[in-house]
Amino acid sequence: MAWMLGLGAVVALALLVGVFAIPAAKQWRIREARLAVKQFRCQREQLEAKFLDLAQAVGKPRGLRWIDCDWLNAVTFARDRKSGLITAFAGINIRFEAIEGGDMEDVAAVSTVRDAVAVFHFDRGTWGTGGKALFNMNADEAITRLTAQFEPVPCEWPA
Repeated sequence: MAWMLGLGAVVALALLVGVFAIPAAKQWRIREARLAVKQFRCQREQLEAKFLDLAQAVGKPRGLRWIDCDWLNAVTFARDRKSGLITAFAGINIRFEAIEGGDMEDVAAVSTVRDAVAVFHFDRGTWGTGGKALFNMNADEAITRLTAQFEPVPCEWPA
């Protein structure tokens, strides 16, 4: 008989956790996303500068040197489906020049402006970047093309 009372207590506790923990986790994810979007907007200029410094240092694409990066207004936010990490995809137009003596020196298309998105991650309350660009897409297309890995995070929420 005592085991039935113990089992009942465990079931009741599990129900309470389910009733309160799931909505609390959802609210935490919404709060985190709101904070991330707000911080990104406040820190965008510094993040753009850091991105460009890192992207220029990486040396990709091979044989090309980053000359300039024009930042577009378009930014989309997404959450990694596995890690839960929030990611920002910021639209950019990139201009390159060929590195002297490299394979790309005689390629006419080198001077063509490239559409891409700069990738940023929000980890433990801080935005960062590795200088990674995803080429031939804009901010909206990034989430569409990477839908298996990312789910959209809205930028505006009801009060």
